[in-house]
Amino acid sequence: MNYQPLLHSKTKSKWERIGVKRRAGVALPLFSVYSKNSIGTGEIPDLRIMIDWCVQTGMSIIQLLPLNELGYDNAPYNSISTFALEPMYLSLKKLRKADIRPFRKEIRKLKKDFPAGKGSVNYDVKKVKIEILRKIFETINTNNVKDLKKFNKFTEENFHWLKYYCVFKILKDLNNDKSWTEWDFKYKYIASFTAEKILKNYEKEVRFYCWVQWQLYEQMITIKKYAKRKNVFLMGDIPFLVSRNSADVWAYKNYFKLQLSAGAPPDMYFSTGQRWGMPPYNWDNIVADNYSYIRQKLKYAENFYDMYRIDHFVGLFRVWTIDLKTPPESGGMTGNYDPDEEKLWEQHGRYILEVMNSSTSMLPCAEDLGTVPVCSEKVLKEFGVTGINVQRWEKIYFKNRSDKFEFINSEDYRINSVATVSTHDSSSFPAWWENEAGTIDEFLFRQTCKKFNVSDENYFKILNALFSKDQSVNGRLFWNKDISSEEKLLNILGLNREEGKEFGDMYNSSFSEKKKFLEYLGLKKEIENNVTVNLIKASLEKISSASSIFSIQLIMEYLYLDESILKNYKGWEQRINFPGTVSENNWSMVIPVSIEKLQELSVNKILYSINKNSERI
Repeated sequence: MNYQPLLHSKTKSKWERIGVKRRAGVALPLFSVYSKNSIGTGEIPDLRIMIDWCVQTGMSIIQLLPLNELGYDNAPYNSISTFALEPMYLSLKKLRKADIRPFRKEIRKLKKDFPAGKGSVNYDVKKVKIEILRKIFETINTNNVKDLKKFNKFTEENFHWLKYYCVFKILKDLNNDKSWTEWDFKYKYIASFTAEKILKNYEKEVRFYCWVQWQLYEQMITIKKYAKRKNVFLMGDIPFLVSRNSADVWAYKNYFKLQLSAGAPPDMYFSTGQRWGMPPYNWDNIVADNYSYIRQKLKYAENFYDMYRIDHFVGLFRVWTIDLKTPPESGGMTGNYDPDEEKLWEQHGRYILEVMNSSTSMLPCAEDLGTVPVCSEKVLKEFGVTGINVQRWEKIYFKNRSDKFEFINSEDYRINSVATVSTHDSSSFPAWWENEAGTIDEFLFRQTCKKFNVSDENYFKILNALFSKDQSVNGRLFWNKDISSEEKLLNILGLNREEGKEFGDMYNSSFSEKKKFLEYLGLKKEIENNVTVNLIKASLEKISSASSIFSIQLIMEYLYLDESILKNYKGWEQRINFPGTVSENNWSMVIPVSIEKLQELSVNKILYSINKNSERI
């Protein structure tokens, strides 16, 4: 495979540092893994064992979901700071320049009260862990220059963001954790002299928040050094936006359009679109400041990562915006692109990417999913940035064939891409196979029927005629087998081909999907209804054989090679996130084995073999 074009792109120096070679990797949220030492959730030092596991299985990339400090909904893409890391991930046993011996009893109790690996993440651990951190901090003389030289240096070098972060945290505490939009005017729109007064009057609190962030910084740079020794690269996920209730938005209101919410328009995967809540950027003001906000956050992330994922890459060209006055139940169905003129998109995104590329030595990788503008692929190639090819979504459609689509051979994927079976926003492979493959979205179908003024009575008659009642679950409609052609579908609907184009598109993109996927894998005799280890293995082998320079899979997709794990953890609910929803089921998934046990699984030999056979070692 010829990957030399990457060395003739604008990221040439980054590729020279990383090495232009096929690699395999694992993607994971830190909250999903745990070790025997973890308290409540995965902690930063646990990544050492994950690095060892990567070496054991022939992988050389660990892609992490964002580690930024979490907000009210615990969504890592809705963080309260684009700089600050999440204190929950801090290991109390690995604190620098701190004597934890007097607190061993409390730490043991914390571990007992919040055992890691018990079903799902209990985010209450954060509050209790911070209480213990405060007590430990009380015993430290932070003015001792000799012992805390590194801490003082860290604070000085990062005070450009720490000062606003600390004042924000202090004011949140003083206002009973209310959003900054509910604070008194003098704090909501804070003057510099008021901020300085708070920094002085609450100096001890400021030092505490800085100290916690320093401890996180130290633990992360230690992991990066260890990964380097093991020839494993860390890829950080840089959230596209930041929470409306964040230190960033509060401190830099002019960088955001506060009257709007960012989101995504409806597409074939999310029929109502998405409304994220975060305010979109005011790029005019960010440009006027020479992109300092963008430059600084990348420079800080560079301390921890070798590579970074550009979340919602297509948003660099234009972002879907929704007026806050729009009813929430409409999701992302009503909105506008910003900028609104398509002729501006390509140059808009290219300028931002130029700034990002010049601001860091990290290699960028793009998440280019959703409604993708035409200019995206051109810019990705120009910069030598990898996009994402998701196995189940890579299809080619035909107009004049009875079989209207087929899956694109993975050997034809873009060389500048990450090949993957699933994403953190999608269902897992087993859940897709047993619940989604060969189906369409029920809400989308009903909305389309409404366009034709179909009555409720006729709607349910149509449902019974077109779809299997037994197999249609979780908002997915599974086609009856006797609807064997588009013509049969349109006859039941009473529409001609032109009138029923939307229905025809739904049918042609989904009917016989399982059969065609099995043909793509070369498993024509595989049972279609139930997922098997054999099917999982074939899917992983196929995606690993892709022409994509990187093959990176969510950790659970690898673990499904284990018969017992597949049997017990393949359900519809076994996923990281359900986009467009706020639920306790989101961002709480924990893998079914500790990372110590992970090293002992028989699947590791299979993974090594897959990576070796696909020349990714």
